[in-house]
Amino acid sequence: MQSVSFTTMAEGTKEEYEFLAAKEAQELTKVPGRILAMLRAMDEETGYQVSRLEHSLQSATRAYRDGRDEDYVVSCLVHDIGDMISPANHSQAAASVIRPYVSADLHWIILHHGVFQEYYYAHHYGKDRNSRDRYRDHPLYDATVEFCESYDQNCFDPDYDWESLEFFAPMVERVFGREPTGFV
Repeated sequence: MQSVSFTTMAEGTKEEYEFLAAKEAQELTKVPGRILAMLRAMDEETGYQVSRLEHSLQSATRAYRDGRDEDYVVSCLVHDIGDMISPANHSQAAASVIRPYVSADLHWIILHHGVFQEYYYAHHYGKDRNSRDRYRDHPLYDATVEFCESYDQNCFDPDYDWESLEFFAPMVERVFGREPTGFV
């Protein structure tokens, strides 16, 4: 079978959906390479002194050197990957990418890091820099503050000695190469 015969999902047979499941399994093996390609595409001028890729490499390097686990390091590496497809809600896009591969806690941190990051600059735009405080009672509030303080807002230094993408590639392959835990 080269393709299914149905034109509406309701018409699909068990055999056709088994065929599609096999195709999906093949697609999932390509995810790590696609993530690495997206990260490479982030190596362009941004107005900052570093590219988005270099920012992400600094974030992941700091987490790695602090002894964070591999899922945390890779989450740091891809926390801004959403900028490539949806700058207006980059946190949500990045969180969607990592959700099937990391813990619910890491997903929440990445999902909300954008609003937490506003603490450092929103007031310059006449916005509320403390908008993150609406999550003050959430159990991951402090962890997200720490993520932004230690692995995001301070990662724009062109003189910081960060690791290369090739250094992190095996980690990306392991995290995104595992069986997804489900789609939310």
